[in-house]
Amino acid sequence: MTAPIRVLICEDQALIRAGYVAIFNAQPDMEVVGEAADGPAGLEAAQLLEPDVIVMDIRMPLMDGIEVTKRLAGAGAANPAKILVITTFNVDEYVYAALRAGASGFLLKDSPPDELINGVRTIARGESLLAPAVTRTLIGQFAERIRPTAGAPSRQVLEVLAPREREVLGLIAKGLSNVEIAAELVISTETVKTYVSRILTKLDLRDRVQAVVLAYRTGLVEVHD
Repeated sequence: MTAPIRVLICEDQALIRAGYVAIFNAQPDMEVVGEAADGPAGLEAAQLLEPDVIVMDIRMPLMDGIEVTKRLAGAGAANPAKILVITTFNVDEYVYAALRAGASGFLLKDSPPDELINGVRTIARGESLLAPAVTRTLIGQFAERIRPTAGAPSRQVLEVLAPREREVLGLIAKGLSNVEIAAELVISTETVKTYVSRILTKLDLRDRVQAVVLAYRTGLVEVHD
């Protein structure tokens, strides 16, 4: 029998935290191994418990979720954690920073339970998750940060990709899931997964989240497409 996905909950609101615990513990393939109500506690619990997935609220007392994410999953992390950041529309100014800090994915705080559950499973598998609504908001509100600038990567970095791979990258950047990309291109989801894997390998990207940022910063996809 496969070991359950070990989940750590970092959320300062007790009622919401209890809800997450109940939702995840009710799944046969998940186990909540710890809870934290502030940033330092979350950092300590993550280092001690080494969970498979951390569900991280952005707004945390003492140390916000971005800083915790950076320390656990950023460039300097020896064994980067898999972190699912939970955000709300009124804290969108932090989403771009959390992307750069190393988050594996984002969901909105009002996402239904099945999306949260699937989100944890997706990230546990080593995949990345960007809720389309979060992607659209990120692009819309932070166009100036994402669009090509003098210091942005040149589109030449994308020349290693085949035409179909560029097409898939563009659809990823628009927030489409593998299933949606498969439907758009009339190919199988397994073929999409292969394309995504090749894209990440060729561009030396850690995950799908980084691919979204690169697609916009190189101008492959326009902000107002």
